[in-house]
Amino acid sequence: MPDSADQAPDHAHSDAATASRVAKARRLAAYLWARDISSAELLALPAPTLRKLARAAETNPPSTDETWRVVADLLDQKDAWAARNPDHEAARRTRADEKLLWVKPPVTPWSSQS
Repeated sequence: MPDSADQAPDHAHSDAATASRVAKARRLAAYLWARDISSAELLALPAPTLRKLARAAETNPPSTDETWRVVADLLDQKDAWAARNPDHEAARRTRADEKLLWVKPPVTPWSSQS
C-alpha cells in the first residue's frame, strides 16, 4: 500500500509477486539440482549465463538477483535434505552430465616441468 495518494503501489513486493518469485525459483532450482549445480556455482555465474540457464529451464529470466538468491537457498536446502536421505529417489541427480554445459571446471595451466 502506498504511503501517500500520489505514490504508486509497490507491486514488486506484493503477495502475488512473492508467490510468483517463489514458483519461478522452484522451477529454476529443480533444473539446477538435476544438473548438480551448487548454490555457490550458481551465484558465481555471469548474468548472461544466468539468463540462458533460465531459458533452458523454460522460465523467463528473473529480473532481479533476489530470485537467484532464493534459488541458491533452495539448492542448499535440497543438498541438506539429500545428505539426510541419500537412498531416496529424489536425492539422485538425473542430469549431472549436463553440468559442464553451464559450469566450466577451472583450467589447470601447463607446468613448465615435463
